[in-house]
Amino acid sequence: MLGSLETEVLAALRELKEAPARDVRRQLEHQGVRVAYTTVATILSRLYVKHLVRRRRETCRGGERYVYRPGEVEQKYLVNLLRGVVATFGPAGVVHLNEEIAKLDPSQERELRRRLGLD
Repeated sequence: MLGSLETEVLAALRELKEAPARDVRRQLEHQGVRVAYTTVATILSRLYVKHLVRRRRETCRGGERYVYRPGEVEQKYLVNLLRGVVATFGPAGVVHLNEEIAKLDPSQERELRRRLGLD
């Protein structure tokens, strides 16, 4: 499961398509999320270990850095997460999940369906 800051970092990276940690931090700051560069770099590394982002090395001033992009496994992760909710909470969890989805505005629901591969 992802924490709230991991989710925000992943969303910021998705908006940027591909970026080093410094640009992801700037994107978060632009969205009103103040977080240290080192925190963003650590979170991106953790997301890489979880196979949720990909990275490549790039030469830059002062040496090298990683440039990250969202991984293609997000859909599998989300589907497995939903299966976990169903397995853990049973029918009541499914009912609650449906209630929460019903609260989403139409654009959020479309985005969720797209990310799950349902549209």
